[in-house]
Amino acid sequence: MTHTDRALNGWLVVDKPQGLSSHRVVELVRRFTRTKVGHAGTLDPLATGVLPLALGEATKTVAYAMSSCKRYRFRICWGVARTTDDCEGAIIGESTSRPSREQIEEILPRFTGTILQAPPVYSAIKVDGRRAYALARASTPPALPRRPVQIAALRLIAVSDRDHADYEAVVGKGTYIRALARDLAIALGTVGHVVELRRLTVGPFSESQAISLDSIAECRHNLVDSGYLLPIETALENIPALALTAAEAARLRCGQRVTLEDAGERAHLHHLDEGTVVAAWHAHAVVALARIDNGGLRPARVINR
Repeated sequence: MTHTDRALNGWLVVDKPQGLSSHRVVELVRRFTRTKVGHAGTLDPLATGVLPLALGEATKTVAYAMSSCKRYRFRICWGVARTTDDCEGAIIGESTSRPSREQIEEILPRFTGTILQAPPVYSAIKVDGRRAYALARASTPPALPRRPVQIAALRLIAVSDRDHADYEAVVGKGTYIRALARDLAIALGTVGHVVELRRLTVGPFSESQAISLDSIAECRHNLVDSGYLLPIETALENIPALALTAAEAARLRCGQRVTLEDAGERAHLHHLDEGTVVAAWHAHAVVALARIDNGGLRPARVINR
């Protein structure tokens, strides 16, 4: 039995190679699998590593994976500023100053927690309906305001030579590693840019689960049994879960509002805020993403499988 006989619903963790855009990876996997594909968090072409792809009904859970923390390893080159804040851009500034290991270590606490960060000019952020990178390429780079981002952890891994330093960071949604590298360099009295960037985790998805594009192409007709296709539920580990009876699950699947029969589940629901989205489970599987509505559940996204 091939994937044409069984629907491909779940998550694939792709180990994205350098040089490909996230959009291109999605295109290739869509071609391999002939199913709907979405990704949880863009990676720049320069970057490698964990790119979780949602297949089929899993695309309805992408927003919850994208909101998860992400862990990166990256290398900064000191002394050269570039338009893109990575090694692909044109040089726009240089400095002979190089930070010491002690200076680097001392400054890390200033970049941990909630900080204000201006996104790179070459980014996908929309400005008056146009992407910032498109404006920058048209020689009208926008002034992007600083915004709060969360950096849960930042540590120095190595100083291989006076021109480079390796870091590892755990960051929240909307944080740009390129901007972090740029700002670290400025705070250290120099300029800099990212020369290597690898994403290690996205929420529950990690390198250990990753598969190469070549391997996806090879096992495209048997992905269900390959061991690489993860359950839809993988992306929902961090949202509240409620257990439904068979009758409640059936009503929710039909788009109807339900009031929970089980007293324990009702008590759990009453501890959650109105409008909270929960994962509604039955028979060890999520049947819908539902919103708390006046003491009951109203379906937001029904999972069909």
